[in-house]
Amino acid sequence: MRVFVTGASGWIGSAVVPELVNAGHHVTGLARSDASAAALHAAGAEPVRGSLDDLDTLRGAAADADGVIHLAFKHEAAFSGDFPAAIEADRIAIETIGEALAGTGRPLVVASGTLATEPGRLATEHDMPDPSVVQQGAAARLSNAQLTLALSDRGIRSSVVRLPPTVHGEGDHGFITTLVGIAREKGISGYIGEGANRWGAVHRSDAARLFRLALEQAPAGAVLHGTDDEGVPVRDIAEVIGRHLGVPAAAVPAEHFGWLGGFLFIDRATSNTVTRELLGWEPTGPGLLEDLEKGHYFAAPGV
Repeated sequence: MRVFVTGASGWIGSAVVPELVNAGHHVTGLARSDASAAALHAAGAEPVRGSLDDLDTLRGAAADADGVIHLAFKHEAAFSGDFPAAIEADRIAIETIGEALAGTGRPLVVASGTLATEPGRLATEHDMPDPSVVQQGAAARLSNAQLTLALSDRGIRSSVVRLPPTVHGEGDHGFITTLVGIAREKGISGYIGEGANRWGAVHRSDAARLFRLALEQAPAGAVLHGTDDEGVPVRDIAEVIGRHLGVPAAAVPAEHFGWLGGFLFIDRATSNTVTRELLGWEPTGPGLLEDLEKGHYFAAPGV
């Protein structure tokens, strides 16, 4: 299968591409820079130069493909305060790819998140959250996921993979790395309240395999949960970080974490039972706490 991947050189995409290549697929990947293009060449993929804003490029690459995995997202814009612009770019990209695939029966797999599920309970793949009960940013991404699923009515085998807050592994620069950096800087590994709120997690290699399986097998309109750990208490995460850094773990106010404080109190536990039964997906990578214990998250910066 000829597969077009957006976000192909990103944290998840750089694991998805070799997963696809090793399974015998021919991969083309969107590349914004020479460095990204070189990385894709090295991984055995064919670069397509452009960005999410190059709609003709997206349309053409999707039309030439037997299937598309859409992973790209304007994280720089989102974390610099312009989240609406990032969401809008994502929506337009999904619509553009959908135009190219309409009526073909070809697969489109789009990354979404479990933060859009209802808090405080074990969420399943059958849950279709009400945007009014989730945070504003999560609600916006939820609307793009719903747009993707609706494309099944236009002759596209569209599916959504909901990923947990932490997709971990060596080289991760996401939430866990940020928590480690804050603990190192402030001399305390913090959590909010009792720290009983839960974060789902999955190893990057397992997430990559799920995207491949979704491309190959997922029925139109499928919602999949790319979680291994259903929910790890944030206090447990803080205690492992504190032990490795030699600092105490303790409750702190949300402001201690800066921008991350808005996420760290969220309680999201997520089941993967339906996904495993539907696709035969069995996570084999380490769980989050086991991965933390390996020590790579605690290497001194720059090492």
